[in-house]
Amino acid sequence: MLVAVIVFILLIIIISFIVRYNRLIKYRFLVKEAWSGIDVQLKRRHNLIPNLVETVKGYAKYEQGVFEKVTALRNEILNVKDARGGFEIENDLSKAIKSIFAIAENYPDLKANQNFLNLQKNISDIEDNIQMARRYYNGTVRDYNVGIQSFPNNIVANSFHFEPADFFEIEYATERRSPDIELGVK
Repeated sequence: MLVAVIVFILLIIIISFIVRYNRLIKYRFLVKEAWSGIDVQLKRRHNLIPNLVETVKGYAKYEQGVFEKVTALRNEILNVKDARGGFEIENDLSKAIKSIFAIAENYPDLKANQNFLNLQKNISDIEDNIQMARRYYNGTVRDYNVGIQSFPNNIVANSFHFEPADFFEIEYATERRSPDIELGVK
C-alpha cells in the first residue's frame, strides 16, 4: 500500500513537471512567433526605405548625411541575426526615417509629389503595424518571463536553462514625452 502511494505521488510530480515544461515551451514559441510578426513589418519598412531615400534625394541634394545614415542603418540591420542586436538599430532607423520626413517639410514640391505621399503613407501604416506587433511581442515576453520566474515553474525553467527574453522598448526619451501643442489662442 505504501509503495502504491509513493508511486502515485511520483506520478503526480512527473505529470506536473511535464505539463509545466510544455507550457514553458509554448511561451517560448509564442515569443518567437511574436518576434516574427515584428520582423515581417520591419522587412516591409526596409524594402520601402530605398524608394523613400531616392524620392527625397532628388529634391534635397544638401541633406546627403541623413541619406547615408539611413542607408547604413538599413544595411546594418539586414546583418543582425537576433532580436537583441536589432532593437537598438531599429530604434535608430526609426529616428532617421523621421529625419527624412522632417527634411521633406522644407521642400513644398516634394510634399506634393504623389510618389513621396504614397511612400509616406505606406511607411506610416507600417509604423502602426510595427507598434501593434511590438505590443503583442512585449505581452508574450511578459507572459514568458513571468512563467519562467514563477514557482514551481522556475524549477523546471532552471533545469532546462530557459532564459528570460528582452522587451522591445523605446530607446529615445523624446518618444516618451508628450508633444508640445500650441493652439494659437492668447
